[in-house]
Amino acid sequence: MALAIAIQGNIFYNSSAVHSQKAEDIGASLLDRPLTNHGFTIRYVPVFPIIAYRRRLNVNEISSTAAMNLGGNFHGSLFDMVVHAGFVVQLVLALLFLFSVVSWAIILMKYFSLRKVRRENDRFMGFYMKSSKLSDIFPETKKFRHSTLAEVFRSGYTELVKITKAVRGTSTGRDASEVAGPLLEIGGIDNVERAMNRACGLETTKLEAALGFLATTGSASPFIGLFGTVWGIMDTFKGIGARGSATLAIVAPGISEALIATAAGLAAAIPAVIFYNYYLNRIKGMTLEMDNFALELLNIVERFNVKN
Repeated sequence: MALAIAIQGNIFYNSSAVHSQKAEDIGASLLDRPLTNHGFTIRYVPVFPIIAYRRRLNVNEISSTAAMNLGGNFHGSLFDMVVHAGFVVQLVLALLFLFSVVSWAIILMKYFSLRKVRRENDRFMGFYMKSSKLSDIFPETKKFRHSTLAEVFRSGYTELVKITKAVRGTSTGRDASEVAGPLLEIGGIDNVERAMNRACGLETTKLEAALGFLATTGSASPFIGLFGTVWGIMDTFKGIGARGSATLAIVAPGISEALIATAAGLAAAIPAVIFYNYYLNRIKGMTLEMDNFALELLNIVERFNVKN
């Protein structure tokens, strides 16, 4: 039992614990018991009631008792803090959770789609390098539905066939590059180039689909979480004003619940930013590969054009 000794207005504390009697009996026996020593009057005054009478309280018991009973609503688990948070903070957390779920869905979808594109591009390039005629390659491109290189080839070859029909009036039985002839000099090569450039742009757009949401999540989520934190702290200070006190037990629960919003915003933003940059670099590599393939195909067409 902690006691205070008042000597002429000065207070000294005696922290010795008493275990043999109940706190009430000790307080009653010591209150108003004057002791005279060298002309000074000494009185023993209890500072606070003793919680345990015959045993000492350990540190864990004191901490848990203070956390539960000193005016705050502190909840130890993360789930409890979310459940007991304010309405605005819960709304922010729900929005961030939705952002995170959609972001991870896009991340997984992009992973499998880009892997499929890479595999089919490799297969198509293997078949393309083994073939000796463009007319032999064109029917096989239908097997590579997800290949960006196959789509560029289809666009370029289709445009080449259209030009050949328009200029010579020939059938598609022969290789278009073999019958193109010098008449392609009037602008047919430019048409083929524009067709392949258009195909490259369309394929790049398909590859970059939904990446904008990852960019939005990565840039906006931290600020949304910060908004929830600021709002939660505002509610905390409002509660402090209503209680008229600002002890740690009152301030800590509200601030801890408010900081969850910032943590949730970062948890949603960090994976989105990482995978956005990762996929963007991969798509840039695929776009460069399509451009190089289109230039190589144009070189082949021009060489046949010069021969003829």
